[in-house]
Amino acid sequence: MRVCALLLAAGESVRMGRPKALLPWQGGTLVEFQVEQLLAGGMDRVVLVLGHDAEAVRRVASPLARTTIVLNPDYATGKTSSVRTGLEAIPSSAEAVLVLAVDQPRPAALIRRLRQAHATSDALITVSGFGGRHGHPTIFRRELFPEMRDIREETQGLRAVLHRHRESTQVIETATRVPLIDINTPEEHRDALAFFASLGETP
Repeated sequence: MRVCALLLAAGESVRMGRPKALLPWQGGTLVEFQVEQLLAGGMDRVVLVLGHDAEAVRRVASPLARTTIVLNPDYATGKTSSVRTGLEAIPSSAEAVLVLAVDQPRPAALIRRLRQAHATSDALITVSGFGGRHGHPTIFRRELFPEMRDIREETQGLRAVLHRHRESTQVIETATRVPLIDINTPEEHRDALAFFASLGETP
């Protein structure tokens, strides 16, 4: 199964005070780490959606392999506009898309596990989870692309798609809270760095 990744990095990073995509992470930046991990985890290509501070992020991301960079001019309207923009750049050969935000660092081991689970099931949606809670990333089959192109902030975006297809969604539970990690503040950045440093290869 050909799966491409949609990596969202268009937000304004208001609480962080600087672009989250460019935060230091494991010897590089968060965007470099995440693209590398997505490709190592079996993604055929990464579509990176930029918006706020696009040129600063583009300078770092442009050299990355198998990465298509697209600009969302409407990024200020919310994440749904970035999903819609990114979907237009997903190759027609892709059978599914994995959606992830750049402030949700995920190791290749988790990406690989999710991809394999999706490829060997009939589920329309495969989502990672921990402790009974849905996390990120999430994989959607191509059949759902038309619905994803119609998502809006006022109707809960991708959550509405997940809700409509909850009977055809499989949840891959992990041994750690990796699927729930989000980085929005400097404190969360420090905590996430320490957590990942102790993680090893366990997804």
